[in-house]
Amino acid sequence: MAYGLLGDLAESEDVVQDAWLRLNRADEMPEDIEGWLVVTVSRLALDVLKSARKRREEYVGPWLPEPIVDADPADRVTLDESLSLAMFVVLETLSPAERTAFVLHDVFGVPFDEVARAVGRTPAACRQLANRARKHVQEKAPRFDVDVADHKRVVDAFAAACAGRDLEGLLAVLDPDVVLRSDGGGLVRSARRPVIGADKVGRFLIGIQGGPFRSVTVNGLPGLVRDDQPAVYGLVVREGRVVEVDIVRNPEKLRSLR
Repeated sequence: MAYGLLGDLAESEDVVQDAWLRLNRADEMPEDIEGWLVVTVSRLALDVLKSARKRREEYVGPWLPEPIVDADPADRVTLDESLSLAMFVVLETLSPAERTAFVLHDVFGVPFDEVARAVGRTPAACRQLANRARKHVQEKAPRFDVDVADHKRVVDAFAAACAGRDLEGLLAVLDPDVVLRSDGGGLVRSARRPVIGADKVGRFLIGIQGGPFRSVTVNGLPGLVRDDQPAVYGLVVREGRVVEVDIVRNPEKLRSLR
C-alpha cells in the first residue's frame, strides 16, 4: 500500500517501519490492528508525498517509479496494471490527496470511512477526491491487454527486434503513436524528454542497444532487464502492439535487481 502511494521502495519501507514502531510504542493495542496500520501508513505516506512533490518537479528528465522486478506471484493482484510503471506516471499528475483516496479505495478497496481518517477529510469529500482521480486516470492511463500470454509474446518480439537491431521488426511491433520514457535521474545517460512515434522510438532503441535482454516480471507484468547497462523495461501492450515503453536506468531505483 505504501509503495502504491509513493512508487519508491526505500521510502515505502521507511513508512512501514515508522508505523510499526508507533504501534509497538502505543500504550494500548488498537482493537483493529490492521485498520490502525492502514490509516497510519497512509497518513505517513501522504506526508512523504507532499514533501516529494517539489523534489520530483526538479527531477532531471522523466520521473518513473522504482520498479518491482520478479515480485512474489502472491502480490500479482495488486501489482498488475493497477500499479504498473505507466500507471504511476498518471498517478504523479494527481494531487497527494486525490492520489491517496484513489489508491486506497480503488486499488486496495479501503472503505471511505477509513480513507477519511487517513486523508483528514470527510468520507463525502474523499469520495469526491476519488471520483475526480478516477476520471483523470480513465482518460490518461493506458488500457491493457488482459491476456498475459499475448502481452509476453509481444514483449518477446520487441526484445528480439531490439537485440537484432531490426528496425523493420521493431516498427512491426510498435504502435505508430508509441511513447518512450527513460529515467536516468541525471546519474546515467537517458532521454531528457519522452520520445514519441514508432520511427523515432525504434531508432532510439536500436541506438542504445547493447547486450541481450533477460525476461522478468516488472510490477506483475512481463517485462525485460538489461544487465550490461543495467535497466528495467516496462511495456504497455494494446491490441498486439507496444504503446508505451518505460525504461528505468537510474541506479538508485534498481535495487530490486540486486
